This record gives sequence, structure tokens and C-alpha cells, in this order.
Amino acid sequence: MKNKITKAIFPVAGLGTRFLPATKSVPKEIMTLVDRPLIQYAIDEARAAGIKEFVFVTSRGKSALEDYFDHAPELEAALRRSGKDELLEVLKSTNMESGAIAYVRQHRAMGLGHAVSCAKRFIGNEPFAVILPDDVIAAETPCLQQMVEAYAETGGCMVAAMEVPPEKASSYGVLDIKEDMGSIVSVKGMVEKPKAEDAPSNLAVIGRYILTPKVMNNLNKIDKGAGGEIQLTDAIAEEIRQGRDVFGYRFRGQRFDCGSKAGFLQATVAFGLAREDLRHELAAYLDEMVSLRKAAQ
Repeated sequence: MKNKITKAIFPVAGLGTRFLPATKSVPKEIMTLVDRPLIQYAIDEARAAGIKEFVFVTSRGKSALEDYFDHAPELEAALRRSGKDELLEVLKSTNMESGAIAYVRQHRAMGLGHAVSCAKRFIGNEPFAVILPDDVIAAETPCLQQMVEAYAETGGCMVAAMEVPPEKASSYGVLDIKEDMGSIVSVKGMVEKPKAEDAPSNLAVIGRYILTPKVMNNLNKIDKGAGGEIQLTDAIAEEIRQGRDVFGYRFRGQRFDCGSKAGFLQATVAFGLAREDLRHELAAYLDEMVSLRKAAQ
């Protein structure tokens, strides 16, 4: 019987330089997509997948992130006195129970693989998930939940994958496919940020992973990879070299790269239009903007 996935690592130590000056004082993960911070979308997705223990790999200047998940007794009391029960329930959904959440510091920016390895002592000898909050995925069934259901059939390591144009391959880890079984592909190799002409496929890895504890051991042994950093894809590729199973999972949903300004804006529009309370006013505004743009051409 395969172990259930109950632990997840959230690497949130990045400086968010692409969003300066906002991120000078506000962690990027706290920036709001409509009315919820990016990190809340990641937490909600993890909870839907059955995650019970949450490990945040942070750095200096991220105290607002820790405060966000703490209880706010004065605010809760004020909402209760005002009879704002709906807002009170929304606020409660952001609270994390004592002991369910842990924070570990990444003191030097040495790559995603290094960030994940910082959480090793919290993982122990169990399989675990990794969620990158920059990748926000709109899906009827949350992406990690889809993966957990597929993992129950496959075991091994699993990475979320989506098709990308060849010219964008250099921004991703790319899968070398052994067997394509539809939503699941068996993987024989992974290449981190290849040139377009060197990409083994058009299936790119995005920020959702289910990994075995052996990957943690690999991270402590591998050399620096692309960009002079410890790459998570290299540690997963090591599993393949040692004869263990690695799978890519074509998730159902739309991924937004909220690590870029354009992606963040696109996500804001998409999530706004998906909201019943915002849809009509926002759609009317967008129609007006398009009409004005056409008239000006």
C-alpha cells in the first residue's frame, strides 16, 4: 500500500525582485490575486489534496507571511460584534492550527532544490508534495488533488506537466518521455532549461511535485546544475538513473505564472471573471477598454 501524502513544502524564500518596489516590504506570496494572497490559493489546493502538515521555506523579511496564518483575535472580535459572519468565516479559513505549520529558513539563495532540502528534517521517511505558489492553477478539481489520485495508482515520483511552445522550453525543466499514456507519461529523463533545439519534448514541468524521501538524499549529493544552483529536477532525474519510476502528469486546468507581472495580471482578470460578484462589472469594463482601443487604431 502506498503512503498517503500528508506533508507539503512551500518554497517561499525568493526576494520577488520582479515585483519591486512592492516586494520591498511585502512578501510576493502575500500579494493579492483578487482578494486572496497567492499563498492562500496554494494552501487551499494543498488542503483539498489531503495535506495536513505545511512546511514553509522562508528567508529574512517574510514575517508578514507568518503573521498571515496566525489568529487575529481583535479583528475576529470586531467582525463578530458587527455581525459580519461571512467575513468571519473567510478570516477563519486563513488560520492554521498550532503544530500544523512549520517554518525553516533558507539562509542562502542556492536554488529550488536547496530550498526543498532545507525541509528534510520535517519530512522524515515519507513521500511529500512540493507546491510553488507562483504557479496558480484554475481547475475544477485542484491540481494537486488530481496528482494525488494518479499517484495512488503509480507510486514513484510525479511532476505536473504542461505543453509549452519550443521557444519557451528554456524557462522550464523539460521531460524526456519513455511512454505516453495520456494524462500520465513515463519519464526517462529531465533536462533543466534546455535550448529550444535541445528540448527532448514540449512537456514542461510546472510547480507541483509528489516526491519520495529518496529525492531528499539525492539533493544532498548532487552537484550544482543550471544557473549554478541546486536543481530539483536534477535530483528527480537521479531517481530515473537509479531505476526508479518518475511520471509526468498532464493536469486538467489553466496555469498562470504569477511570478511574472503579465501572468499576474492575466490571472487577476481570469479569476475576477470567474467570480459571480465581480463578473458583470469587470466584463463590462474590459469590453469598454477593447472598444476604446479599437476606436483609437
